[in-house]
Amino acid sequence: MCKKTVSLVLSSGGARGMAHIGVIEAIEEAGYEIVSIAGSSAGALVGGIHAAGELPAFKDWICNLDRIDVFSLMDFTFSSGGFIKGDRVFNEIKKIIKDYQIENLSIPFICTAVEIPQGKEKIFDKGSLFNAIRASVSIPTVLTPAKIHGREYVDGGIINPIPLSLLPKKNRGDLVIAVDLNGPKEKLVNSQTQKITSMDSESRLKIPKWVSEYKAKASKYFNSNLKEEKYKGMSSLEILNFSFDLLQDKLSSVILDKYKVDVLIEISRIQAGTLEFHRASELIEIGKQKTIEALNILENGSK
Repeated sequence: MCKKTVSLVLSSGGARGMAHIGVIEAIEEAGYEIVSIAGSSAGALVGGIHAAGELPAFKDWICNLDRIDVFSLMDFTFSSGGFIKGDRVFNEIKKIIKDYQIENLSIPFICTAVEIPQGKEKIFDKGSLFNAIRASVSIPTVLTPAKIHGREYVDGGIINPIPLSLLPKKNRGDLVIAVDLNGPKEKLVNSQTQKITSMDSESRLKIPKWVSEYKAKASKYFNSNLKEEKYKGMSSLEILNFSFDLLQDKLSSVILDKYKVDVLIEISRIQAGTLEFHRASELIEIGKQKTIEALNILENGSK
């Protein structure tokens, strides 16, 4: 009996993108074959690495990072384009995963970024996998824009957070499965793991004072959700990011209304902060459980 095939679409969502790993594992463990992947931002990262056959190595690495490890991978910069350069984390990934040419990947893969200042969508379907991923994950105000062949790119989630439009019209899988990491609060999964706390003390890490400013900038991307605090007003950066989040939510809704999806897996935006990669194991399990539930509903409904 032939396996049912899947075209997989993985959304943007920062550290919540680690849930994509659990989604992929659950799909394959259920006996489905992933025959194409389209990704944006975090979806480009996980989808591209899986298409290269390197997901187990990446999972082992990311699941062994604690909060201090994640912070140490942030190469802070005074650049106006973002407060993290991103070189350090990509250099670490390159130690465990070699670069590939997208057109030679074992699973057809495509991802999206935005060229600036033109504001045009850039679709990566060939060339360096790492260049494509670096461009797609360049979150505005956080990661500096990617520079490739004299052009600059930022996060694909700005204009295409759930890139269903990139799926091939030919050779599409029997099922289209999409993962939305920017779902509503109702999709929040109560975790049994330890509640999120602030990052370890600066004195323990011996962090220079100037870094405190950058940690304050980054605070929006940590300590995401698990307690309600009295509203104290927003800084200009927080207003900018809040506006971006709202626009991305609306755009995601428009995309999902426009394109047919057989299975939609939603994970709440407040499930984890954008930079909380130290929670990878928890997020992978959330992605896996939500996918198992969704596939059970699909299979039971088709009987």
